[in-house]
Amino acid sequence: MGGDQNAQDAALRVGGVGCVRGRLQDEGWITVYPKRGALVRGLSEKDARDLASTRFVLESASVTAAAPQSRIDLADRLAGDLDLHRSALADGDLKRFIEQTVAFHRCFVEIGDNQVMLELNDRLADRQRFLLFSLGESLLARCQDIITEHEDLVARLREENTDGFVETLRAHIGDTISSGLHRLHR
Repeated sequence: MGGDQNAQDAALRVGGVGCVRGRLQDEGWITVYPKRGALVRGLSEKDARDLASTRFVLESASVTAAAPQSRIDLADRLAGDLDLHRSALADGDLKRFIEQTVAFHRCFVEIGDNQVMLELNDRLADRQRFLLFSLGESLLARCQDIITEHEDLVARLREENTDGFVETLRAHIGDTISSGLHRLHR
């Protein structure tokens, strides 16, 4: 490798880090103090509730806007994913369980066929992961309940019970957040 290639690789790495740092600063996750370090923030209770509220709006609006056959097709697809949830739980693999949960909920936004809403959902995904990991033991204690609630969401889609889906989703997101809010920093 020539010197020019090494310089380009280094610039790309620094540029990538700078881009991530800029995004973290823009979203309020970190404050950088030049030559002194950085302050990293977690999610406050309000942040967690705002995230839950926004996710509810994105997911419920997208499912409501979707064509009936699309909802039924999604239910069939998600039913298979529930076995992956159970497997992650049986293996005690919280990271895998969280990734599957984030992907499961993303499907609700995908079905609405609205690229702007999907992009917003994807920008919120890191916050959702962070929040779920922050819930720690309370999330582990709720994993089986989460799977049951996911089964209920799939059933509502399959039954074409959009109102029931929306209410089940509201309770599911609210219960998951409420179960661990006492662990978050204020």
